[in-house]
Amino acid sequence: MSFTVAIVGRPNVGKSTLFNRLVGKKLALVDDTPGVTRDRRPGDAKLIDLRFRIIDTAGLEQSGPDTLQGRMWAQTEAAIDEADLSLFLVDAKGGLTPADETLAEMLRRRGKPVVLVANKSEARGSDGGFYDAFTLGLGEPCPISAEHGQGMLDLRDAIVAAIGEDRAYPPEDDVAETDIDLRPTFKDDGEDEEVETAYDETKPLRVAIVGRPNAGKSTLINRFLGEDRLLTGPEAGITRDSISVEWDWRGRTIKMFDTAGMRRKAKVQEKLEKLSVADALRAIRFAETVVIVFDATIPFEKQDLQIVDLVLREGRAAVLAFNKWDLVEDWQAVLADLREKTERLLPQARGIRAVPISGHTGYGLDRLMQAIIETDKTWNRRISTARLNRWLESQTVQHPPPAVSGRRLKLKYMTQVKARPPGFMISCTRPDALPESYVRYLINGLRNDFDLPGVPIRMHFRSGDNPYESKAKKRR
Repeated sequence: MSFTVAIVGRPNVGKSTLFNRLVGKKLALVDDTPGVTRDRRPGDAKLIDLRFRIIDTAGLEQSGPDTLQGRMWAQTEAAIDEADLSLFLVDAKGGLTPADETLAEMLRRRGKPVVLVANKSEARGSDGGFYDAFTLGLGEPCPISAEHGQGMLDLRDAIVAAIGEDRAYPPEDDVAETDIDLRPTFKDDGEDEEVETAYDETKPLRVAIVGRPNAGKSTLINRFLGEDRLLTGPEAGITRDSISVEWDWRGRTIKMFDTAGMRRKAKVQEKLEKLSVADALRAIRFAETVVIVFDATIPFEKQDLQIVDLVLREGRAAVLAFNKWDLVEDWQAVLADLREKTERLLPQARGIRAVPISGHTGYGLDRLMQAIIETDKTWNRRISTARLNRWLESQTVQHPPPAVSGRRLKLKYMTQVKARPPGFMISCTRPDALPESYVRYLINGLRNDFDLPGVPIRMHFRSGDNPYESKAKKRR
């Protein structure tokens, strides 16, 4: 992307709507409630023939620097300083307010190019607000409708005029190829791999950070980045959107998603919180590894367990992070208690990696990243068919399947049909009659013998014969 644009304006003028229009996706939460956006959200924008990086920001609200609104405005100022150009949105329908004049004065002091945009110009009575915008002293406003897509050609022309054609349309050779394809690649589920594939240490990794409100998720990501990139504070529920940030860890690109805190479903009543939780669920589905952040001072609340179960049911690799370790006094006793409770309360994730950390001091972050990498390796692991069938034979010898209605079940053949998460198929007689207890026995055996701790394992059964056995009979 050749230049960066920040969308700024007071609350509820349509900044996030325009952001979604330009990136071509509904990435930012949009609601009639003022002040939905709090963190600055980046994205790759396309406007006709223009390509640029765009940042959605929080609306201006005059308040002290120690308040939540003051910290939100500090994030907006950081976005303006980072950008090469600002799109200053005003509401043509509602007219100007003192906040618009304050923001216009601040933008003038910055000395960077500004494009004045009169949004909601499709509404009746918007002419008065459009002409009032001239009084801000930032040039002729560009009338648009972000919701309906009107005026986009005029907006493109205004951006080109402000940034300059050389900057707007750089030679192709000068454009850095920064776009990385982060879509997961899938193998044919029916592919029978006799050679176990090596783990790709250079592949970008998508990591979602989830947990209850006020567990310290945003503080943790800020500590990883080494800057106050995300809005934090003592108030619960500060994060609303799922914000993605990229950084480099030992030469590997990590894309982290900060998510809104997830409360119990019965407590989620407001529409905006429902949207935030839905956004967090999308981040979990898009991620490869999910870090569930626990508050070490009050761990294993019922909601913590439900979040872990949700992540595993989605098939994601999971790591537990016990945050606020700097507040724990008798850490040896607490650590032993946490390990015991992890094994007892999360039997579906036996062996899951759990790391004590402090997002405030940085304690344990290297160990957490190592756990994330090792868990992702496990999640991607493929095991050869030959090894699996030797293992299946030894398991059935040690503990044969039970007899059902006087007839003993036979497990004939086993193969891994997919990874991410590991999925296995076993050919057997009467698969519907196989007891759940025996399925758990096989899954636990796979975890122990092939070193698959903490990742969800999918086990499928179907009736049929061993395909290798039929080939051998034909050769004879």
